[in-house]
Amino acid sequence: MGSLLADVTPLRESLDFRRMWTGQLLSILGSQLTLTAVSLQVYDLTRSSFDVGVLGLVALVPLIAAGLYGGSIVDAHDRRIVAIASSALLWGTSALIALQAWLHVGSVALIYVLVALQALGSGINMPARSSIIARLIRPELLVAANSLNMITFGLGGAIGPLLAGALVASVGYGWTYTLDVLSFTVAMWALFRLPSLPPEGEVRRAGLRSVAEGFQYLGTRPNIRMTFVIDLCAMVFAMPRSLLPAVAAVSIGGGAPTAGALLGGIAAGTFLGGLFSGPVGRLRWQGRGVQLAVAGWGASILAFGLVILGAGRSSPGGPTWWLVPALLCMVAAGAADSVSASLRSTILQAATPDSMRGRLQGVFTVVVAGGPRLGDVFAGGMASWLGEGLAVVVGALVCIALVAGLRLAQPRFAHYDALDPTP
Repeated sequence: MGSLLADVTPLRESLDFRRMWTGQLLSILGSQLTLTAVSLQVYDLTRSSFDVGVLGLVALVPLIAAGLYGGSIVDAHDRRIVAIASSALLWGTSALIALQAWLHVGSVALIYVLVALQALGSGINMPARSSIIARLIRPELLVAANSLNMITFGLGGAIGPLLAGALVASVGYGWTYTLDVLSFTVAMWALFRLPSLPPEGEVRRAGLRSVAEGFQYLGTRPNIRMTFVIDLCAMVFAMPRSLLPAVAAVSIGGGAPTAGALLGGIAAGTFLGGLFSGPVGRLRWQGRGVQLAVAGWGASILAFGLVILGAGRSSPGGPTWWLVPALLCMVAAGAADSVSASLRSTILQAATPDSMRGRLQGVFTVVVAGGPRLGDVFAGGMASWLGEGLAVVVGALVCIALVAGLRLAQPRFAHYDALDPTP
């Protein structure tokens, strides 16, 4: 019987992957520091939650554009060079964000511009890094490698925001941003140590035509396409992130700390899902695993909605004990998402030819970034009509129903075989 713990063979076998993984862990922590600190700084400057919300829109548009176009750049050039160049842009914008804090510029417009530039770099950097992984390790270790990456995302998402709040309160914005710059320096060092990674197979010139070819390829590859569609079912219809402040204020109680704890619960679940991912790495029918994981996300969010409804019926002034079951639901959802993300990334990397990996990883970036944003809109609209508890319940039921419908509409995906990757 295999171990429940994550398979660390990729870290043992590949020095290059080990360097990248370590650099990514530090850079994610640093990025979460900046992401949280920027929100706090904008609020300090404006006292406006709307201005803080604009940060998401400012980042989303360039991230989507760069994700799609950047994927064609990744497929046309040496991936090491693309990753280094985009990381240099990220490092430079992090340094400028730190500089504006040290100089006490106090310009929200400047912060918006720098956040947009940072999103632009991320849109190119994310598909470049993801497409590199399959070139550094054996194909049978892809699930293990992606599960290890979930550990870094979970740790960064859980620790980064808490650390940012403590640092801003104790040493200020300048030092908080500077720590992000230092963490990115280590990540850059890991990329410089990589070997040359020129594209394999037929190389297309980067541009809109290359992007269109990526979408045409995706349109004729049902298994790869399903990894995007099924994730959108979860993120658009069953992502209650935008409702957490209201849930914390009205239903469960506790205010901002409760909202932060619930969001951190998802990150903690992501970490635990990666830490105990041993059985996931041995899963042969990976499409079926994705379906079960997304259904598990939907079931966890459904339970969370029922907790909200239960808390809302409690006597006013003392419902905070509902935080415990609510937090457990969020942890379970994060663990399910970790399994789904690991398997979807593996299917994409294993079943896609190297000449197309950058472009499809770009689409993956757009789905990961855009899905939760659409989910914020859906959840907010439903909550204004049904209230937060029912909105979460309905969204979760829609997610589960769509997973069942997709299983019937695309039965081949459930039979996707890791030993014979078919796009």
